[in-house]
Amino acid sequence: MTVLDCLLRRIEAAPACLVTVESTQGSVPREPGAWMALFAGDSQPLGTIGGGHLELQAMHEAHERLADHLAGRPARAAVVRRALGPSLGQCCGGVVHLRFECVAAADAPALRRRLAPRLQPVALFGGGHVGHALARVLAPLPFALHWIDSREGVFPPQVDADTVCEHSDPVQAAVPDLAPQSCVLIMSFSHAEDLDIVAACLLRQRERGDLPFIGLIGSRTKWATFRHRLAARGFSNEELAHITCPIGVPGITGKEPEVIAVAVAAQLLQLLPRDLA
Repeated sequence: MTVLDCLLRRIEAAPACLVTVESTQGSVPREPGAWMALFAGDSQPLGTIGGGHLELQAMHEAHERLADHLAGRPARAAVVRRALGPSLGQCCGGVVHLRFECVAAADAPALRRRLAPRLQPVALFGGGHVGHALARVLAPLPFALHWIDSREGVFPPQVDADTVCEHSDPVQAAVPDLAPQSCVLIMSFSHAEDLDIVAACLLRQRERGDLPFIGLIGSRTKWATFRHRLAARGFSNEELAHITCPIGVPGITGKEPEVIAVAVAAQLLQLLPRDLA
């Protein structure tokens, strides 16, 4: 269950005060759209606007506003300005405008539309150890995962709400139906499958040009062999330059599945559009 799901479920029973970063200037902990929600009697918020004294003060004010709302007292101004200077014990130097609003069950549909994060589509080919580790790492990040394998029974019984699992045999047959602008990660159990998936991605890229990242797990030696075979299939050097192999941010050398997963997730985060990063 996501933080948003938890908020929407809980406001069915009781109202909350929602605190949203309305706008910012200069250096600040969180971006516009970041939010947290407080319920009466709770000492911990759902979500975060960046922590520190700014969040602590906002939590105190949210509880006061929620008490006013429950008591039927007049509402205060919805948006307040907070400078991140000595008065808050923070030295960021920026300015944050926070919006406070009390929300209840009737607001749930609008809140789902407004607060649901925009997600970058990722197509992950391969349900092996690294694939499983990567799916776990990506789950809380702003990605919508399309997870594909040619084998039956490789996916876990429960996956994140933003993950779609697909059995595809042959596995490369799933490539034409990937969401536009998908970042593709190729790490199947078979080098032969990997090669066919890469070829299918290059054909799609030739026809549509809508796959911003195609990453292949493996060594430089593996990629040298693949380059030779893909060139024999008619792909140009310019087309082959669109493939990233090895994958993962440079400098992380561990080969454990979890280490590789973190390195690859970090690489994907570097590729996010500014409004998703």
